[in-house]
Amino acid sequence: MKPASISLLSAAVFSIGAAPCFAAPDVVVSIKPIHSLVASIMKGVGEPKLIVDGAASPHTFSLKPSNAAAIEGADVIFWIGPGIEAFLEKPLDALAASATVIELEDAPGLQKLPFRESGAFEAHDHGDEAEEAHDHDHAAKDHAGHDDDHHDHGGFDTHLWLDPMNAKAMAAEVEKTLVSADPANAAAYQANGAALMKDIDALDAELKATIAPVRHKPFIVFHDAYQYFEHRYGVSVAGSITVSPETMPGAERVDQIQKKVKELGATCVFAEPQFEPKLVAVVTEGTPARSGTLDPEAATLKSGSSLYFELMRGLAGSMKECLSQGT
Repeated sequence: MKPASISLLSAAVFSIGAAPCFAAPDVVVSIKPIHSLVASIMKGVGEPKLIVDGAASPHTFSLKPSNAAAIEGADVIFWIGPGIEAFLEKPLDALAASATVIELEDAPGLQKLPFRESGAFEAHDHGDEAEEAHDHDHAAKDHAGHDDDHHDHGGFDTHLWLDPMNAKAMAAEVEKTLVSADPANAAAYQANGAALMKDIDALDAELKATIAPVRHKPFIVFHDAYQYFEHRYGVSVAGSITVSPETMPGAERVDQIQKKVKELGATCVFAEPQFEPKLVAVVTEGTPARSGTLDPEAATLKSGSSLYFELMRGLAGSMKECLSQGT
């Protein structure tokens, strides 16, 4: 069949609303929030594979043989970058030789925020300034999840999807990539992409309205993953329990956070589902602060095209529920 014929057939298929007859590329995505955006754009064309599924966290994930096989057979791979999926860096180099690999932290139009380096967001375990600087340097690398060779990637917070405007920027890059990789299904990707952009704009307006009544109330989070949500919606995160979710804080750090909760009159301290909830109980002991749970990486949610919206509504709803109690 000539290329012109293929184009006409593709247009005819979409005009009658039938499923496209062209095979979708084999697409693999690293984590749930990004997978949700990719699944939305591929709707009606194909299903992207997900690497970090279930309740797993990218901070502590180990690649399985099935994941390696998926990477090896992929046509297109989407990930944020080594700042959050360090476990993927070497496998992508080794296994994804024939795939188009898109590092979404490089998507045009993203707003990137640097790691916080002071106050309640940094562990100060020593009095000596040189030792503190050394400790923070290592903490930043631990949080970034990679070594000296890629420290540049760790200069900013990689939880980019927690600002819906960043989600739109990444979705635009996904759409562009899929259209290029699979031009026969371009019309579907473009239509799905346009619908997704409208849905994200509506979500953004909804989240602003949800958060507005409680956004000035200070609260403490388990680890410093929420800057993008804060920046977009003006909520008042007063500090984090730990710099890195892989590293549990010591007694001195817990004591600092307890004092911070009392000083600020923090209304809530939020745990995360993958990590030790007892720490939150320890931190809130002897304070009027309540506890809640936030799930920034969607550990408790079922993967799919609707997950991104459930994730963001869940964050806003949990914040509002905990912060509005007693008012």
